[in-house]
Amino acid sequence: MEDATERSERVADLLDRLTLEEKVSLTHGAVDPEGNATGYVPGVDRLGIPELRLADGPLGVRTEKPATAFPASIALAATFEPELAHEQGRAMGREALARDQDVMLAPGLNLIRVPHNGRNFEYYSEDPVLSGRFAAGVVSGIQSEDVVATPKHFVANNQETHRAEVSAEVDERVLRELYLPAFRDAVEAGAGALMTAYNRINGTYASEHRHLLREVLKGEWDFEGFVMSDWFGTRHTVDAASGGLDLQMPGVTMAELQASDGTADVDGADDDEGDAAPGEGDNPPEGLDQFEDGMPDPDRGDYFRDELARLVESGEVPEARLDDMVARLLGQVERVGLLDGDRGEGSVDTPEHRALAERIAADGTVLLENDGVLPLSDDADVVLIGPNVDEAMLGGGGSSETEPVVLTSPVEGVEARADGEVTVERGHERVEGVTLLDAIMGGGEEDEDDEGDVDRDAAVEAAAAADVAVVFVRDTATEAADRDALSLPEEQDELVEAVAAANDRTVVAVSSSGPVELPWREDVAAVLQTWYPGQAHGDAVAAVLYGDEDPGGRLPVTFAPESDYPTADERRYPGVDREASYDEGLLVGYRHFDATGVDPTYPFGHGDSYAEFRYGDAEVTGDRTVHVDVANVSDRDGREVVQAYVAAPDAPDDLERPPRELAGFAAVEVPAGESETVELTLDESALGRYDGDEGWTIDDGEFTVHVGRTSRDLRDSVTIER
Repeated sequence: MEDATERSERVADLLDRLTLEEKVSLTHGAVDPEGNATGYVPGVDRLGIPELRLADGPLGVRTEKPATAFPASIALAATFEPELAHEQGRAMGREALARDQDVMLAPGLNLIRVPHNGRNFEYYSEDPVLSGRFAAGVVSGIQSEDVVATPKHFVANNQETHRAEVSAEVDERVLRELYLPAFRDAVEAGAGALMTAYNRINGTYASEHRHLLREVLKGEWDFEGFVMSDWFGTRHTVDAASGGLDLQMPGVTMAELQASDGTADVDGADDDEGDAAPGEGDNPPEGLDQFEDGMPDPDRGDYFRDELARLVESGEVPEARLDDMVARLLGQVERVGLLDGDRGEGSVDTPEHRALAERIAADGTVLLENDGVLPLSDDADVVLIGPNVDEAMLGGGGSSETEPVVLTSPVEGVEARADGEVTVERGHERVEGVTLLDAIMGGGEEDEDDEGDVDRDAAVEAAAAADVAVVFVRDTATEAADRDALSLPEEQDELVEAVAAANDRTVVAVSSSGPVELPWREDVAAVLQTWYPGQAHGDAVAAVLYGDEDPGGRLPVTFAPESDYPTADERRYPGVDREASYDEGLLVGYRHFDATGVDPTYPFGHGDSYAEFRYGDAEVTGDRTVHVDVANVSDRDGREVVQAYVAAPDAPDDLERPPRELAGFAAVEVPAGESETVELTLDESALGRYDGDEGWTIDDGEFTVHVGRTSRDLRDSVTIER
């Protein structure tokens, strides 16, 4: 039975009037005549069908013009405040409109299974409930501005190593309980499009996966939008069309894209600077070995353009399937007002957007350690140290790279805030980021202004003379390549150790894409995890350092030595013979550590505050609702994140359930000396499990609900009967 979307009279009329060739033209991309978009679908002028422009995300709107560079998605999730996700989605929607874009290729929803994943900074969490709440927030925000949101990459794209070929060998129940829920939540929130992954799932390419695309997504979930491929992520015309792909991107070859924007010389010797890169997956120049097995084949981006009409005429692809493909696209074009030209103008880089970017960066900052040195006194003499202390950490490499209008570095932020003396000594050569798009398109140059003499001894001497030393360190991450290790690159660890030996009031601010090893953490006075804070890096970190903002973030991923993660097994990551075994099942992230009894460095949900909180007794107030009083027993206002974990009764199933699963959370501001009653609504997906015969099932019996500050710091428990 062919797919059948619910079509409006207008869409049905357009379908009747379109020729076969015109229908096919709406199933694939083309070269953007304005060179402004990541992807472009031409319209049909004679019928008033407008062109469609697609822009990269999810850290901001990426075109040839600047836009607000928001913090990394993992930093957004660290706020544990989905309302901020909705606001960021709205802001990106407004900025997309202002940049004449109709579709945002965001948010990224892959679960953080592999701590080395080069794109973890674009994703939210190792937990499906947390990921799903943020997915729904960003999607609803983007769509509220009449811009189409595109959750990606569907599904099980949990590594960049071999990403174009690797097969995720994963059990159906594990897919349903871990890797699909965030996408389901995004669909329920109104996503108008969805992007498939490059990888295979149980041997079948994601862009051809009939079970997942047509039976689950479009069938069970009633998804009415259109499914697009990742750039050059299509392998076969019939299999993709029959499997459920509606739009092939980019729809042309890499050579055609490069010829259109003057970058036909892939090696980049004569490329113009500032050209927009063509999309998420492009062929790198020879010699970029680190990306070689993370890139798709760019020679065929044109399957639908060149073959689909003939295959429909021959009956190999039913015309009803083609009509469904076109109807899905036109339905979303109509939905967001493009058929009538009835949309707002949008806005870019407004004061509200700047303030939002700074708030997310501050609220997403996690205080990992603090022996009382933070917050800093206004008049403290501070030395700022670090290889990139004079740069804002905008993000990792790849399609999420966003150029901001304004930005502040840590040096600028602290100097503007401090009353005491501020000294700057980098102490380490600059750590260069990995910029995939520059590498592909031939851009990117060495920083000619970089100081030639960087003296660690001078940094240590300055640290010894200061009241407080703040060391800024970073990792490097990019699309198409995973991190080699969880340690900081180059000699940054040695720099921290030398500074800490000279000043026992040393604070370390870590900018990383995900979990990172911190071998010196017990030798320093405080550690801040700032992720990739975006354009407001300096202002946000200064506000937290000086206590203007409580470090309200909590870890959305577990921090541990890399050998302790379940993916330390080669069969699981990067896989053997291009197959990655997901036989750890449901034991991903904190579930693994809880089940095995291994203590992580920092557990999921961890984060300290400048305030102190006391929890009252938890109380069941409904079939899925728990209340708890949280008192701020300190003399300063603070922000607490209350978390609920559910332990389910034994299920009659061969696959064991994790000891506990996150089921609810709430971020709450509690003034000094006051108390707040926090309501936690438990997610049904955490209570239930997937059964191959019965679907989602909630077993009868008692569920224990643990309430606390982290997955390990549990303050009280109650039971609910189902």
